[in-house]
Amino acid sequence: MPHEALPPDPFAGDPDDPARELGEPDEDPFQPLGEDERTELLDDLSDLAVYQTLLEPRGIRGIVVDCGECEEPHYHDWALLRASLEQLLADGRMRPHEPAFDPDPARYVSWEYCRGFVDGVTATESAR
Repeated sequence: MPHEALPPDPFAGDPDDPARELGEPDEDPFQPLGEDERTELLDDLSDLAVYQTLLEPRGIRGIVVDCGECEEPHYHDWALLRASLEQLLADGRMRPHEPAFDPDPARYVSWEYCRGFVDGVTATESAR
């Protein structure tokens, strides 16, 4: 998010600003994406479109990802995941987002499942 779009700092110029205890922020830890990372993201977006096309008509709402930080599954609807990947491609980072509301785990699949499903469809189609 551009700095100009943020609300004004309510403690700007306040000598008792509680954030002073945190010290000065280091330089931005986010680095621009490298060419390999951009290529991987573009491939992921292309794959995501195929997965959605094949799985959404079968009642699959999106993809589940096991989070390494909180060790909980994160459920991403197709549109949310696409928007997140596009934002990562454009900005080099993703902003936090709201999790899916009351997701039905049976309606979300992993990336690996999607890949296997596409491989199965491709093998079936080429056998015809």
